[in-house]
Amino acid sequence: MADRHNLRGYDFVEFYVGSARASAYYLSRALGLTVSGYSGPETGVRDRTSFWLTKGRLQLVLTSALAPSTDEILSFTQRHGDGVRRWAVQVDDVPEAFAEATKNGAVAAFRPRRLEDAQGLVEEAGLRLYDDTELVFINRERYRGVFRPGFTAPRHSPPAGEDSALACIDHIVGNVRVNEMDAWAAWYERTLGFDTFIDFKAGDIGTRFSALLSKVVRSPNRAIKNPINEPYPGLKRSQIEEFLEEYRGTGVQHIAIASADLLSTVRVLRQNGVEFLDVPPAYYQALRARKDLHIAESIDDLERLGILCDIEGQGYLLQLFTRPIGDRPTFFFEFIQRREGAQGFGKGNFQALFEALELEQHKRGNL
Repeated sequence: MADRHNLRGYDFVEFYVGSARASAYYLSRALGLTVSGYSGPETGVRDRTSFWLTKGRLQLVLTSALAPSTDEILSFTQRHGDGVRRWAVQVDDVPEAFAEATKNGAVAAFRPRRLEDAQGLVEEAGLRLYDDTELVFINRERYRGVFRPGFTAPRHSPPAGEDSALACIDHIVGNVRVNEMDAWAAWYERTLGFDTFIDFKAGDIGTRFSALLSKVVRSPNRAIKNPINEPYPGLKRSQIEEFLEEYRGTGVQHIAIASADLLSTVRVLRQNGVEFLDVPPAYYQALRARKDLHIAESIDDLERLGILCDIEGQGYLLQLFTRPIGDRPTFFFEFIQRREGAQGFGKGNFQALFEALELEQHKRGNL
């Protein structure tokens, strides 16, 4: 499919949080990220404070309100808790990408705008996505400063610990209501030129209590991949329904971050205190029994670190998932390594994730 927007890949993800400083401190220490930029009163921004965290091509922005009049941030965090407000994709021509998307049905969050200072120019435009999320087209090629106008290098950045080997965003997952998944997949196809390349149907992912449906859409160059989940009727409340209720709407469930060496990543993150979902011993017993599984890693090491493994095409996937990082059982991180050309999403790992999340849901009394 032709790329009508020339979407090059993910740029940044911005979270609205109760305390940007505390969140930046936690994520930089936990994930081994560098605090590379700061925005706030000292940089001329009076109503909010933001921290720009980086590692390789990974960029996270954490923003919180400073003034009661900052309703956009306060209303978001009051309704959703800490969560993803917007994520950006790199484009060559922001006005053209925006015009093409809105011509094909996208609703504008904000029109193309130019942000300028002595260091250059940033162009961006936003589209409405899910309930309170935005998809941002951005071009920062003509900007020489720190991240974007209004940011400066931090006065103090905590020293980096052991290398976490994190590289970039692999995919971003959204949770939507019943009967909304197909509509959002069609939205990506119509407005952005994506295609649906994986479709998990009824009976593919679930337990005797609950289930889900999921589609994965991707950009023509395959650099942007976005799964979309919706609940499927079951005996009890599914984890997708729990997310929608606790988050008070639709939005980003988790972000998957690619690692160049997942075993090293997990060792470092566990040392840093990151909590991951439990994987039962039976999962690894089943892995050892598989005759089609030929991997470079030791299954004993995978079990010791709690890493999932699944065949995908001619390659295989290594994955694991954190517990929710905030007080509500909503947003979490995934860490992934694609081995030997694996591009898709392993059904076995997806099922294991579903079962692990359902176990956590049961512990909270929400099943």
